[in-house]
Amino acid sequence: MRVRKALRLIPMTLALTACIGPVDNAKPRLPVSDEVPTRMAQPDLMPLPPMKVFARPLPAAPLRANSEIAQDFMDLSFRLESGRNLPVFTRFEGPIRVAVSGQPDRDMIEDLRRLLTRLRTEAGIDIDFGTGPNQLTVEAVPSRKIRQYLPQAACFVVPGITTLDQYNSARNTGATDWARLERREKIAIFVPNDVSPQETRDCLHEELAQAIGPLNDLYRLPDSTFNDDNMNSVLTGFDMLILRATYAPELHSGMSRDQVQRLIPGILGRLNPAGNGQISTLAGPTPYDWIEAVQTALGTKGNARTRTAAAYRALAIAQDNGWTDHRIAFAHYVVARQIQTTDRMRARAHLTQAYQIYRRSPVTEVHTAQIATQLAAHAIYEGDGALALSLLQGQADVARRAENAALLASIQMMRAEALELTGHGPEAAPVRLDSLGWARYGFGPDWAVRAKLNEIASLRPAEIRG
Repeated sequence: MRVRKALRLIPMTLALTACIGPVDNAKPRLPVSDEVPTRMAQPDLMPLPPMKVFARPLPAAPLRANSEIAQDFMDLSFRLESGRNLPVFTRFEGPIRVAVSGQPDRDMIEDLRRLLTRLRTEAGIDIDFGTGPNQLTVEAVPSRKIRQYLPQAACFVVPGITTLDQYNSARNTGATDWARLERREKIAIFVPNDVSPQETRDCLHEELAQAIGPLNDLYRLPDSTFNDDNMNSVLTGFDMLILRATYAPELHSGMSRDQVQRLIPGILGRLNPAGNGQISTLAGPTPYDWIEAVQTALGTKGNARTRTAAAYRALAIAQDNGWTDHRIAFAHYVVARQIQTTDRMRARAHLTQAYQIYRRSPVTEVHTAQIATQLAAHAIYEGDGALALSLLQGQADVARRAENAALLASIQMMRAEALELTGHGPEAAPVRLDSLGWARYGFGPDWAVRAKLNEIASLRPAEIRG
């Protein structure tokens, strides 16, 4: 079994309401108060524009050395997220056919179609809709049904079965144990059908990639969905390179770690010539106690004090290890998230630290956009529209490249607020209108989009609303 943890769907942008509360990249919360800013009353009564979708993928090519990517490939392919080593290399051998069951909607089918097209064209994998000896089944079910089996899961992938109802009995026989596989032939993916289109799509990308490719996640990867930090929503250029290497003709199921390790440098040299000769800057290993602290801080178990202590523990571990990369930035973010309602100024200081670290590298541009949006929320709350516009400049383009509609909608909504704060009201209206189509994909139903608009509108200081 391979699980996408529910904590991965925790929103990554913050807004300030009263003190500071979350501007979700998933379903927004309904406003606590019935009071709605006057200027938002009319849009609430008007029909929303059609949902927008991204026309074509824009993945960036990997920017790191092949020697570094080779180590990533080995760590991704021969270890489970739990830390268990896998005895042999496994993949599908031959054409992969994908069947859809349950109650999928049209948006999910279209997103799956786009994903399969990408896997064929970018990763060179023979995968398409249909049935065959190598069968991958995607079952769309209500979130509550997934949680009946795995309370902490948003979606998950399992070998050896085709329906969710088979899961418990198959697990008792060991049929769902990835470490027992010698090759992949029958795998099922279970995704929610009652969340926003973006949430379902993100599940499809992560779980399908791990159904056919590596099973591990590595926090050290800044440019990958094979990472539990939730910054990259769709498969990246790095991910497609890893999948293309997984299905290179030199490899086959049953190979040992040593056999694959001897071949992977040559495979990457052929598939990614730009990475040859580059200097490796491979990040050191991520200790399990840091991972455990992050998962506790962002999880649903325990109380606020426990989660806050875990967040500070993760930051202390990062500092003790001398990290200067995206992992310590993420630790600053995790702390900010935990203290946002009790110490707004300190939360902003931690976000600023994360922002400064992320913006050092083009590989973490989407991370920078996520944090910039949160800092812009602070600026709007303080009435500083000029600072908010400065922070948001160029970030909409980053969100488009990352195909993150929830982030893009939040950026545009905040830009509209900042434009009004700076006396550019006529310019705000088309920006806000642009946000709505993206919000319908990123946040889902109309009530969620309108709640998001109201939530962001309530950022502005009360004396200048209306």
